[in-house]
Amino acid sequence: MNCPRCNVALDEKKYKDIDVDHCPECKGLWLDFHEMDKLEDHAMDEDERKGMIEYARRESDISCPHCNEPMETFNYRAHNLPIDHCKYLHGYWLDEGEEKKILEIMKQRVQDLKRTDSAEVSWSKFLEAGGKRTFLSKVKDLFTG
Repeated sequence: MNCPRCNVALDEKKYKDIDVDHCPECKGLWLDFHEMDKLEDHAMDEDERKGMIEYARRESDISCPHCNEPMETFNYRAHNLPIDHCKYLHGYWLDEGEEKKILEIMKQRVQDLKRTDSAEVSWSKFLEAGGKRTFLSKVKDLFTG
């Protein structure tokens, strides 16, 4: 396979224990379709909580190195990170450094979910405790803790 950016033959290499195809020229990576999930799993292994991967799909300016069909670009998980992928599910092209940005986004997602979970637990406890008190005492607790 050749690099979709500079047409140089891709080398195989390991990245985070994943066999990826790497461009020695532009440093981009080709991940087979299932390998994106493996990459994300290094930061978050709960698929049902990862959220939607593709936002704002549009035509890419590169072709799939596997089937040579035009690829699509999308914003990764609603962030300003354009990722190219094969619309026939062959894989993803990551320009240099995008793999690190994906891991940063997923680590931030983990932190956001922990805060959400903590807030939900606190809110549930507040509601449980508040069910036996008067309305005025509940309002007072909102301001005094």
